Amino acid sequence: MTDVAFHTGVADKLGYTCRLLRKAWRQGAQVVATGAPEALSRLDTMLWIFEHEEFVPHARLRAGERVAPLMARTPIWLADEPGEVSGPQVLVNLGPGMAPGFERFARVLEIVSDEPADAQQGRQRWRAYQSAGLTPKLHNAAAAAPATPEITRSRAD
Repeated sequence: MTDVAFHTGVADKLGYTCRLLRKAWRQGAQVVATGAPEALSRLDTMLWIFEHEEFVPHARLRAGERVAPLMARTPIWLADEPGEVSGPQVLVNLGPGMAPGFERFARVLEIVSDEPADAQQGRQRWRAYQSAGLTPKLHNAAAAAPATPEITRSRAD
């Protein structure tokens, strides 16, 4: 069964996600991040520049593209369609709706900003996970000090 955790009250959604993906990479996790193509393109750029002299290895996979065999070992994927990437056990959802195929992942992290519209969409996703028989966990990023995202390796690790 998939573990679902909501990181809510996030002031800087993409900055927070950069830190989360960096932490995941340092822990040896393989991750797929999904969301709106525009957000993933901005995240792709930010992963190159958010930390001076540090690189988080990642690749961008647009809708309809396939993973090239030489790229299969990439630890972080930014994918319009998360089902196109095999291997990772952690899914980070930045989108307004539930990610298609989320149930094939051991862990799903939902990143919800402090903006009212995004918070409302997050509440809808929370209820949808509950309707699917899952019990999401809540991590209030606004209450955490400092804002260090939490990632754990999948149950398979």
